[in-house]
Amino acid sequence: MEANTRSTGRLPAAFLTPGSSSFLDFLGSHAPELLPGGRSLPPVQGAVEIPHGTTIVAATFPGGVVLAGDRRATMGNVIAQRDIEKVFPADEFSAVGIAGTAGLAVEMVKLFQLELEHYEKIEGATLSLEGKANRLSTMIRGNLGMALQGLAVVPLFAGYDTDRERGRIFSYDVTGGRSEEHGFAATGSGSVFARGALKKLYRKDLTEQQAVTAVVQALYDAADDDSATGGPDLARRIYPIVTVITEDGFRRLGDEEGADIVRAIHERRLQEPDGPRASVL
Repeated sequence: MEANTRSTGRLPAAFLTPGSSSFLDFLGSHAPELLPGGRSLPPVQGAVEIPHGTTIVAATFPGGVVLAGDRRATMGNVIAQRDIEKVFPADEFSAVGIAGTAGLAVEMVKLFQLELEHYEKIEGATLSLEGKANRLSTMIRGNLGMALQGLAVVPLFAGYDTDRERGRIFSYDVTGGRSEEHGFAATGSGSVFARGALKKLYRKDLTEQQAVTAVVQALYDAADDDSATGGPDLARRIYPIVTVITEDGFRRLGDEEGADIVRAIHERRLQEPDGPRASVL
């Protein structure tokens, strides 16, 4: 499918034919090679190191949800990037955090953003949060061929459900299987440690500020035990990306706001290097 209109000045017929409100369906019908899962990989001899992103955490609170991620990407035992961004807005009321093959994951997020925008323009309405979660599940399933060759993408999806008036979290496996998580969730190589920290820190009645502190503390704990998870870097001023989604929409915490939270946690850690024995909230 070519969109070159220099010769005729008209769009190709594919752009003028009524069809699905899904951009993925449109692309799959007219240019499937542009989809991440539609590409064929050349034969490779030996292992190839590719940047991978870890660790994403999320926690709900009355009135919304917090989604956060560390900033490190690794290639085997090498740090590929210290300040990668792994948390992105999907639309006004939802966000995606990526873990897995970094390049494919970022491409999938951009395609997911376009999918939601395309649907809204065609239908004149936004998808429900459940519908968005299902669309992302379909995209991950389309990447199964890549995943079986070691190029997996495993995101965490969170958003504010305007119908139910609360924050919700969805996790996925490499086959596109979707599960709704209650309270908190984590994915990536440091997820075991982050989830363990949140088990001790999480309460259903957390305020927004307490929920933000809890997820940053969980990332701090994950970085303490998982070499692929990057902890806050005070010297380089690299801090976790923290986003909050409420009835007012998506909001990313600024660097100074994130720095204040990290410094407070760091000061407590100087007193208790192995972490607090009781809730820090």
